[in-house]
Amino acid sequence: MYIVNLPAVRYLPLNGRLSPSVGYTKKRDEQGGDGVADFVGAVDQGTTSTRFMVFDHSGAEVARHQLEHTQVLPRPGWVEHNPAEIWERTSAVIKTVLNTANLAVSDLAALGLTNQRETTLVWNRRTGRPYGNAIVWQDTRTDTIAAALDRAGHGELIRHKAGLPPATYFSGGKLRWMLEHIDGLRSDAGRGEAVFGTVDTWLLWNLTGGTEGGVHATDVTNASRTMLMDLRTLDWDDELLELFTVPRAMLPRIAPSAAPEPYGLTTSQGPFGGELPITAVLGDQQAAMAGQVCFAPGAAKNTYGTGNFLLLNTGTDIVRSARGLLTTVCFKFGAEPATYALEGSIAVTGAAVQWLRDQLGIITSAAQSETLAAQVTGTEGVYFVPAFSGLFAPYWRADARGAIVGLSRFHTGAHLARATLESIAYQTRDVAEAMALDSGVRLDVLKVDGGVTANDLAMQLQADILGVPVSRPVVAETTALGAAYAAGLAAGFWRDTGELRANWHESRRWEPTWTEDRRAAGYAGWHKAVQRTLDWVDVG
Repeated sequence: MYIVNLPAVRYLPLNGRLSPSVGYTKKRDEQGGDGVADFVGAVDQGTTSTRFMVFDHSGAEVARHQLEHTQVLPRPGWVEHNPAEIWERTSAVIKTVLNTANLAVSDLAALGLTNQRETTLVWNRRTGRPYGNAIVWQDTRTDTIAAALDRAGHGELIRHKAGLPPATYFSGGKLRWMLEHIDGLRSDAGRGEAVFGTVDTWLLWNLTGGTEGGVHATDVTNASRTMLMDLRTLDWDDELLELFTVPRAMLPRIAPSAAPEPYGLTTSQGPFGGELPITAVLGDQQAAMAGQVCFAPGAAKNTYGTGNFLLLNTGTDIVRSARGLLTTVCFKFGAEPATYALEGSIAVTGAAVQWLRDQLGIITSAAQSETLAAQVTGTEGVYFVPAFSGLFAPYWRADARGAIVGLSRFHTGAHLARATLESIAYQTRDVAEAMALDSGVRLDVLKVDGGVTANDLAMQLQADILGVPVSRPVVAETTALGAAYAAGLAAGFWRDTGELRANWHESRRWEPTWTEDRRAAGYAGWHKAVQRTLDWVDVG
């Protein structure tokens, strides 16, 4: 058992750097330490940025650093990332935290990885070079592939085996597109030279040596987002591979989300400068379930990031959705049976605020969206449906595109900012309603986490529009915390999930203030606005 008897240590971002809190004295002598690892590390590689965070035994944040990476937008509907830049940013945030916080690899008991899911990349096992940019989960170029599979009658097979509808969101179609459009890739893949991975696999391979013996593996949560894995067997499925024309030789090994036997060890040549066991890998939303200690059936959380993701733990039962939700693996710890979840995935929520900043220029920072929106008490009939990548759950309409409706000359940027925040809440209500009908579980309180939860007005609107209290934990970055929890459980840093539940504390709660009439009228207007986005582009 590891007990930290230091006060909570925090290193907070200050003008892009890390600033230590006053009075911190590191518990390690200059000759290499006392042999006790006091902390657990987590790499959280997200859609817009990468962070490295360190946590102590109480689950308190000790240190962090975060860097954004480039969003490559070569055509309408195309979204890409540079894999080399992601690896460079990952290395940089790790080195910055270790150097600035005066930590050594020996201070860490284990490392957990969590990542943006579905984003697809391929690289050469021999040279380590990617065959091109990663295709991001938001990218819609595979709409014709998804539509053709559904039209040919394969949709039900994919839904039954993988728990997912044929959609641009998932990795299988992106990988097929790469195999069909990148010269020489298919022949290299057939020989096992070209390998596929989601971002977790790419980071794991590089952290464990890359071309010098790097581990080519993924976990069940990320594999469950590809349309290539059978939810029951937790293995790549030959029938699904044939549908997507994917050679098995290029696929990573599927492993539990966390286990005492590590995925591999970091290397002395890498950013840690030594060996550290990587004992957990989870997709970001499943990691947030662990961070919110949603280990029991019926527990749920909603993460607000680039998109929104509401997950409900269904235990060992594979619950099929009749209302546009996804059936996915929640996590698998060691030899225990897999735990499953229902998920409502929303493509664009926090990204809509980023769009106000980067494309429209009506705000200069994400935080300013709250200030601007607070200048008005309502949207005065304006709705913004940010269907930039079509509509995900519960609609699954690749033909939809973003729309702002209800405008008059009276309206200002403040009304649009408020409509943007309301769109986050309305999309969450859509999936919460579907989840209640599918599962029979209606939320008494919504547990929230992620960057948008720092926006108090957005959270108040969420409580008003959903009609239930909204609860934010002390550590809102539960994605990284969940990866650390899973890694620490596997390494014995924490004894059991009971210790983790004891770490969870509420930071703030928002109670609904709208009347039922206002709530119903607002939701009816939202549904009218959603209808205006449909049939905007031809698909298939």
